[in-house]
Amino acid sequence: MADTELPAPFTTLAGPHRFDAVIENSEFLTFADRADTPEDALAQLAALRARYPDATHHCWAYRIGGAYRFNDDGEPGGTAGAPILRAIEGQGVDRVMVVVVRFYGGVKLGTGGLARAYGGGAAECLRTAERLEVRPRRTVRVAVPFDAVSGLYHLLGTWDVTRGEEAYTAGGVELDVHLYPEDAGAFAAALRDATRGAAVTDLD
Repeated sequence: MADTELPAPFTTLAGPHRFDAVIENSEFLTFADRADTPEDALAQLAALRARYPDATHHCWAYRIGGAYRFNDDGEPGGTAGAPILRAIEGQGVDRVMVVVVRFYGGVKLGTGGLARAYGGGAAECLRTAERLEVRPRRTVRVAVPFDAVSGLYHLLGTWDVTRGEEAYTAGGVELDVHLYPEDAGAFAAALRDATRGAAVTDLD
């Protein structure tokens, strides 16, 4: 795979996070989590609807790469979903779903108050959540003869790589090595040195 075909690095959430607030007697429970697909995001929404069936509103937004959606769930248009989405974008995170569960407390907040409550809760939830930097790796296919396998294993132990399942062939061992794109050239050179030129990769 060419480097240009790899997804760009992005920042997402390391795991689920929650932030609660009470504003004018209304409870706002904000939940944020990583979502790699729209289906992941909507599954999180469904789970929260099932967990809090008596809530007045379940307002939400997600941003997954270039895809995004938001929903006011009965609040006045533009007062909930859009502010949540702006909070996601403002915090610079991707592949994230945010759901704000509201229990109405009897005091109307007005459109401005609602936008501040939903957007502010989402921003604070994301701001305090643990983040994860995701750097996509590229896959390199490596083949080595049996007498060079020890050199390969030693090299893999000294590089920041993950490796796939090994396949044994008549001539040796083949496996996929997953590494950061910027390391590919140096890894291939080190592999040649470690195996005295016996290894073959799809970088060659």
